[in-house]
Amino acid sequence: MPISETTSLSSELAMDILKKTLEELKTPEIIKKLEEVKNNVGNEMLKMMQYVFPIVMQVEMDVIKHFGYPEGKDGMIKFSQSLRNLEREDTEICRLHSLIKAYYWSPVSVHTSNESSEEKTAVVSEIWKLTKNHLPSNS
Repeated sequence: MPISETTSLSSELAMDILKKTLEELKTPEIIKKLEEVKNNVGNEMLKMMQYVFPIVMQVEMDVIKHFGYPEGKDGMIKFSQSLRNLEREDTEICRLHSLIKAYYWSPVSVHTSNESSEEKTAVVSEIWKLTKNHLPSNS
């Protein structure tokens, strides 16, 4: 059942999605892909965002569509915005999401909790523009 504009993301659903995403990131195929890319990019943040981030985002997009979110950028943005709100209230959701982000953030990444929602959405949009050419097409 698709997620409607009025449906809010529950803590339970968010945890299910995050756990499923982590499971998918640990499959042999994804592990191999990530290892190959990480070996080529080293610890360069820009390259991590350019090559590792799209792999992780594609896994997350594939997972969220099975939970009723629209495919692609719109579904990802809707899920991310809802998740951000839940992270403020639930430390377990924050922890699980941090485990996913650890796949593409370097160990010295800066915590950006002081950014506004609009700034974070702008960052996601910019990253999307930079990385969309590296995502496999759905067609």
